[in-house]
Amino acid sequence: MDQLIEFASNNIILAGIWLALVIMLIYSYVSGLISSVKEVSVHEMTLLINREDAVVLDTRPANDFKAGHITGARQIKPEEVREKNFSKLEKYKDTPIIVVCAMGNSARGVAAAMTKDGFSKVNVLKGGMNAWSQAGLPVAK
Repeated sequence: MDQLIEFASNNIILAGIWLALVIMLIYSYVSGLISSVKEVSVHEMTLLINREDAVVLDTRPANDFKAGHITGARQIKPEEVREKNFSKLEKYKDTPIIVVCAMGNSARGVAAAMTKDGFSKVNVLKGGMNAWSQAGLPVAK
């Protein structure tokens, strides 16, 4: 223990960076547990689509969407996301919605905004479109 304290006092910047990383790791883990937005796997997503007619909402840019998207997915434009304009989706407030982005990171913010706007069953695809493609599932162009 004395060596650890001596190392930290001799390398304050390195110890500070290490501490910041540990705090960020703990924060990301805890925030994921207490978040109202649930992450779903590719398998869970296919079950939601097939059993509950879930709506797939793709938040990627238009070129990425045209290059390949999940069959039946609807694209939401970046300006609608920025303005939190979900009026086109009002009829789906009580239907499961799965928000998809490229890697699963930016979709969480959109899903949180939708939850605040009154959508009750909003999920995020864990790993985003990358996970869907890696699972070898169909992509429409």
